[in-house]
Amino acid sequence: MATGKNKVKSILIVEDDAAINDVVCSFLAKAGYACTPAFSGTEARLLLQGSSRFDMVITDLMLPGMSGKDVVSLVRASGDVPIIVVSAKSEVSDKVDLLRIGADDYLVKPFDLEELLARVEVQARRNAQRSDSGSVPGRLLRFASWELDLDARTLRVAGESIKLTRTEFEMVAALMAHPMRVYSKRDLSMAAWGDEAALEEKSVSTHIGNIRTKLKGTGTDGCIETVWGVGFRLVDDARR
Repeated sequence: MATGKNKVKSILIVEDDAAINDVVCSFLAKAGYACTPAFSGTEARLLLQGSSRFDMVITDLMLPGMSGKDVVSLVRASGDVPIIVVSAKSEVSDKVDLLRIGADDYLVKPFDLEELLARVEVQARRNAQRSDSGSVPGRLLRFASWELDLDARTLRVAGESIKLTRTEFEMVAALMAHPMRVYSKRDLSMAAWGDEAALEEKSVSTHIGNIRTKLKGTGTDGCIETVWGVGFRLVDDARR
């Protein structure tokens, strides 16, 4: 059951199929979540830009009006709430695009409602952990020219701000907490999600690739080293 402790109470469900929208809203409502339906991307935008406040967004991709991808971009530009994409599109490129612009999870239709609930609960736990950690001020992780502020949730490399998604931030935090330690994809899944089954191994590689791309301008993208057949580790690229 959802409780105040998990910091997620209100969920916006963006799905143009009225039957699916109703089933998802009803199922999550029984688990204790307050769900607001939206049947188009345009309606979702009006709700997001209105007076309502949502703790999580679950959205389809193929929507009338504003696309689901644009909904993800809008949500991410205005805040850090968890975003779960539910879509019939199963191509890896679709998942990569959505993760790159800030989606936290991707579930392919048709899906099991219990699996959706599990993924919602994973995001809720992460939200709670992040909120609770805010009681400890000034927590910084430093490595070479990198500085990660765990409370402001910012990464600066050689004084330059690097914008990370929620999942990317958690992975960087894990790597910076123990430089030179080799993290398996399962380890990074646990660090980012708190649930080893929640994130596919291919998605972990996608997130690492996205982080490296964002670091290219700083010349430190080589600091995240692939240990073939094992996982990833953080190394001082300048000393290699």
